[in-house]
Amino acid sequence: MPHYSGPLLTLPLLQLIRKAREGGAADIQASFDLGRTTSSAELGAEHWQWQGQAYPYPAKLKDRSIYYWDSEDFCPIARFNGALIKLVPTEWGAPTFEIDGIKMLPSAKESPFDDARRKVALIAPAGKTVLDTCGGLGYFAACALEAGVGRIISFEKNPDVLWLRQLNSWSPDPETSEGRLDLRHGDSSQAILSLPDASIDALLHDPPRFGIAGELYSQAFYHQLARVLRPGGRLFHYTGSPNKLTSGRDVPREVATRLEKAGFKSELVLDGVQGVRR
Repeated sequence: MPHYSGPLLTLPLLQLIRKAREGGAADIQASFDLGRTTSSAELGAEHWQWQGQAYPYPAKLKDRSIYYWDSEDFCPIARFNGALIKLVPTEWGAPTFEIDGIKMLPSAKESPFDDARRKVALIAPAGKTVLDTCGGLGYFAACALEAGVGRIISFEKNPDVLWLRQLNSWSPDPETSEGRLDLRHGDSSQAILSLPDASIDALLHDPPRFGIAGELYSQAFYHQLARVLRPGGRLFHYTGSPNKLTSGRDVPREVATRLEKAGFKSELVLDGVQGVRR
């Protein structure tokens, strides 16, 4: 499936369109790609037209949902295959996503895209070959491309997350990356075994929380990260900031200790651990 290029609607955008039409406006300037660009849409009595195609006015949209045109109707970007996974709008434009109501990217204080940009800067990706172990919506990859990465290999295990990426205007499209984004459907805990020793210049590791994907916090996996990373290569490992009082664990410190055992010099940085391969 090619990267989606049609309009993306949210409840606030629909309300803006309706207000303009009810006010007698013939067209409207707005963003139909979640804040990335602004373009014009013509407002008719029964349909509105954008980029040469006519669309009906949706009867009703739900808050905290994003809708795409499936050639017949506007449908929410959500799937249920044992777990409900959905793209969720934010005030920053770039969406986050949820799995069974659990938000997978931080968005309360800033854009998840800006959050990713700050973390990617820690590994200085320009000109490097980077491994992105848990691709998610691809914001790490997009920021690495923006920063001039030579090549980024990105694994994503969940096919529904890959589907979200194809519909999300903020997710990078491998087809337009000039070969720099190598997106692979696979479990990084297994796929990393096929990567050659010292073949990676820098690493980004943004796993789900420990209770969901404990294998991605294991000593064995950290040894694999050390094996594929060249000496002197940088790593950023997202851990979040779990409450030690309620969880009884200091996950960032545990991660730092395991990384040290695997051959990294590590320190706590932002909401994770930064490492350098010895």
